[in-house]
Amino acid sequence: MTANPQPDLLDIRIDGRIARLTVTRPDKRNSLNDALIEAFDAFFSAPPEGVRAVILSGEGGHFSSGLDLSEHVARDAAGTMRHSRNWHRVMDLIQFGGLPVVSAMTGAVIGGGLELAAATHVRIAEPSVIFQLPEGRRGIFVGGGATVRIGRILGPDRMIEMMLTGRRYGAAEGLALGLCHYNVGEGEAMALAEDLAGKIADNASLSNYVMIQAIARIGDMARADGLFTESLCAALTQTSRDAEEGLRAFLEKRQPSFS
Repeated sequence: MTANPQPDLLDIRIDGRIARLTVTRPDKRNSLNDALIEAFDAFFSAPPEGVRAVILSGEGGHFSSGLDLSEHVARDAAGTMRHSRNWHRVMDLIQFGGLPVVSAMTGAVIGGGLELAAATHVRIAEPSVIFQLPEGRRGIFVGGGATVRIGRILGPDRMIEMMLTGRRYGAAEGLALGLCHYNVGEGEAMALAEDLAGKIADNASLSNYVMIQAIARIGDMARADGLFTESLCAALTQTSRDAEEGLRAFLEKRQPSFS
């Protein structure tokens, strides 16, 4: 296992095919500042060779309480737009960078923290989790991609109500709404994340990559365009060496060994 030399904001540990990213600002409930966004940018722009999946979590009982308002910088409209667009760019790197990301969530998953979680592909919630978008109660608006990612999970109508009222959802409600995919007991999120990340890492890397790249985009397409794109993805994956190995393994009744 290897670790990054400066874990003051984001502790990065590489354990074989799994990268474990832990936000390490427990005194700030793992709130997100510009330096932390830069750390995510650096990792997902050039992930270590051999990494096949990522586990993302927060230290000290919270996933992330969102934007660090104590480090708020006054910006004009143009500066605020550029800041928001940079968040969009980094969240897109997480969602579409090609590495499957599993979030092990505890405590606060609020504002920008929920935007971060929504950019990941598998989300696990413990009973302590609180999902919230409180920006409307603070006189501001989301800027890290919530209207696209969270809006597509909840639907615009429910997201409007959530922002207008500052409503909080717990882990069980989040599971029903799609904010998380798994609801586990206290202290169980990381074990499940490790199990799922291991299974995902065992998949063919090309098929993982295509699923990450294609499915969300197909959801934005017209029906005919989506079906055509699906055929392209099928042609790409089903003619690969990994597909040949998968078929042989099935016929030989063994686990496949993908490149």
